[in-house]
Amino acid sequence: MSIRALVNYHIKCKEPQAFKFDVDGIIGNLVSPVLESRNVQVNDVRDRHCTVNFEQDGIAFVSAPSSVSKFGSQESWTKTYNNEITALLENQIGAKEVLVFDHTIRIDELDAARKPARNVHNDYSAKGADQRLIDLIGKDQAQVYQQGHFGFVNIWRPVDFQITTSPLGFIRPSSMKSDDWMDIELIYPDRLGKILGVAANDNHEWFYQSKMTPEEVIIFNIYDNRGRPYLAHSALDVVGQAPTNVPRKSIETRTLVRY
Repeated sequence: MSIRALVNYHIKCKEPQAFKFDVDGIIGNLVSPVLESRNVQVNDVRDRHCTVNFEQDGIAFVSAPSSVSKFGSQESWTKTYNNEITALLENQIGAKEVLVFDHTIRIDELDAARKPARNVHNDYSAKGADQRLIDLIGKDQAQVYQQGHFGFVNIWRPVDFQITTSPLGFIRPSSMKSDDWMDIELIYPDRLGKILGVAANDNHEWFYQSKMTPEEVIIFNIYDNRGRPYLAHSALDVVGQAPTNVPRKSIETRTLVRY
C-alpha cells in the first residue's frame, strides 16, 4: 500500500548552498538553504510488490532486536550496542571489519537538539567520504582500505515506540539520474562539511517501511568505493496523517565497513 508524503528537495542554482548550524552561538539554531516541497507517492516495502535488497539497491530492512532499550546521554550502552551492530553487519552484508563511529538520536519535537532531517540528501560525496576515511583511521590506513573494498553504512532504528509519524523514506537508486545530485555545504562553528543534496525529479521512486518498531532496523549504504548504490533519503511528512502525542524518536548509527 502506498502513501502520499511531502518531501523537501534542494534547488539547483549558481550560488553555493549550505546549512549553517548553531548560528550566533545558539545550540540548535539552524539556517537552511531554500528548499522545494513536493508531494510524492511512497511505496511500502511491507507490500510484496515493492522489494529491495542490499546488493542491488544498497538497502535492507531486517528484524534485529537489541538488548539495549534505553539510549540515553549516559554512554554505558554504547559498547553493547556497537557489538550488536558489528555482528549485524557481518551477518547481513558480509562485513569483515566494522568501525562504529557515531550515534545520533533524533526526536521530532520543536525543542529537540537533533530533529529528523527533512531535506532529500545523502550523507557523503565521494570526496567527503575519502576525507572522512582519513579522519577516522589516518592517511596510511586509509590507503590500505582504498586498495580493497570499503563503504560507509548507516543503521536506523526506532527508539521506545513504533514509528507513526515522519518515517524515513528513500529513493530507489535506479530511478535517479546523475545530475539529480548536487553538493551542499555544512557550516559548523568549528568545521566545514559537505553532503549531497537532491533536486526534484518526477521519475523518482520513493519507498519506506510502515509502522517500524524498535525490533526492526534499516541498513542503508551511504558510500561504496566499488560502486554499490547509495541512497537519497529524508524524513516523510505523511499527507492527511492525524496528530499524535508520541513523537518519532530514532537512533542512527554510522559505520565504516571493510569487506
